[in-house]
Parts: sequence; structure tokens; C-alpha cells
Amino acid sequence: MADDLIFYTNPMSRGRMVRWMLEEVGAPYETRILSYGADMKSAEFLTVNPMGKVPAIVHGGAVVTEVAAICAYLAETFPDAGLEARSAKERASYYRWMFFAAGPLEAAVTNRVLGVVVPDEKRGFVGYGSYQSVLDALEGAVSASSFIAGDRFTAADVYVGSHLSWGLQFGSIERREGFEAYVERVKARPALHRATEIDDALLASTKG
Repeated sequence: MADDLIFYTNPMSRGRMVRWMLEEVGAPYETRILSYGADMKSAEFLTVNPMGKVPAIVHGGAVVTEVAAICAYLAETFPDAGLEARSAKERASYYRWMFFAAGPLEAAVTNRVLGVVVPDEKRGFVGYGSYQSVLDALEGAVSASSFIAGDRFTAADVYVGSHLSWGLQFGSIERREGFEAYVERVKARPALHRATEIDDALLASTKG
């Protein structure tokens, strides 16, 4: 039943990453579109996510927020989709780079967009060190194999691939050959095309 899996989102949000993951999983789900402001800060939605932001999912009464967590949860909950890590070697890279994107990459890119410059002597305090060192590490990871955890597409590629795709599109991540080749591989997924069409149509309807 679709109401067993409820997806809270907005087509102009990181909910697009979760939409992609949901389309990869193939399980039926109900979409609830929330507008910025009143909807996301409503008392009803704050019981789902006290942060008052999307995306979020509710599955059988269990709430999951944060995109990386949602992707990992869906991969494990719907194993028939084949998107979870299977071997110890896959799990090592799967979790390593998914959380790298959620932590160091997110922080480094955000600070760069905001114009925050960390002095050399303070790099130890920010965890990620520097924007360049983060990109160097990630470039090595996406260039080592076809996908982030090896030669097989997993949920980690939904998350890491989305970050890199958006970063290249909007200029917050510098163009590198390894990034562009990796993004082209993940963008070939039919589920991504379906998810993009759904969210683009929703976005057009809200503007109309």
C-alpha cells in the first residue's frame, strides 16, 4: 500500500535525491508536497521532523530524515532492489563515501559558497581540512572504479552522485575529468530520469 511509505518533499529541495532513490527501489509510495514556510513549520509536520525541513519519509510509522540516512534505510529495507552493500569490501566504501559526502564534502562546499575561508592554522578545527583536499580525496574515490563502492551501482551512488551532479551544474564543485565521467555514469540510470520528470512536472505545476 502506498500509504505505508509516505514521502514529504518539495521539488526545489534535496527531496529530489530521495525521489531518485525511491524510484530505484520501486516500492509504492505516497508523495506529500510541502511548501516552504507554513507547511514545513506546521505543528503536524514538526512531529515528523522537528527541524521543519524536507525531505523526510515515514514508513510503517517509522520516521527517517537526512538524505544519506534515507538512502541507506531504503536500500536495506528493500533489498530486492540490489542497492545495498553486499560484501565487507563494498560496505567499507559504501559507508565511507556516503558519510564523506554528508560530512566533509557538504561542509567544504557550503563554506566555499558562503565565502568562508579557513586559515591554514585553523584547518584542524573544521575537520575537512580544505576544499581542495576534500575534492582530491573524492576524485580518487570516483576514479578508482565504475561506482563508489566498486563495479556495481548502489544507494551510495545516488547520494554521492547527486552531490557531484548538482555541484558541477551550479559551479560549487570544480570540474574535474574524474567527476564528470562518474556523473555521466550515474546519470544514465532510468530511475533518475523518471524521478526528474516527476519533480520537474511538480515544479512546473507550482509555478503555473
